Amino acid sequence: QLQLVESGGGSVQPGGSLRLSCAASGGITLDHAIGWFRQAPGKEREGLACITYIGSRTQYADSVKGRFTISRDYDKNTVYLQIHSLRPEDSAVYYCAAHATPYARTCTSATDDGRWRFWGQGTHVAVSS
Repeated sequence: QLQLVESGGGSVQPGGSLRLSCAASGGITLDHAIGWFRQAPGKEREGLACITYIGSRTQYADSVKGRFTISRDYDKNTVYLQIHSLRPEDSAVYYCAAHATPYARTCTSATDDGRWRFWGQGTHVAVSS
């Protein structure tokens, strides 16, 4: 079973940047579409962005366009989420997820997309001065 591991979270001041990573454990090739989501305390999970394996097609939620960039490194078998100009409201636990099956040609970061099957444990991001 595909297991995902997020890393890169931490505490940062407003205006700063972070790069989150999502990797597969156990040497499994990450040939699935990967999505990034976040959940702040007391709020619903929010979809942010996703990227396919074939062609690295990306999709972003309107709320993060321009500040978040999703990418994947095929050699490192890792998907990244670069976040710029961090705001206190970006504070949340960030999760990556993978489709149930590999090689999807499209993806959407909608949280109600039933294709998101495998989830990581999350990495915490705290933005404060």
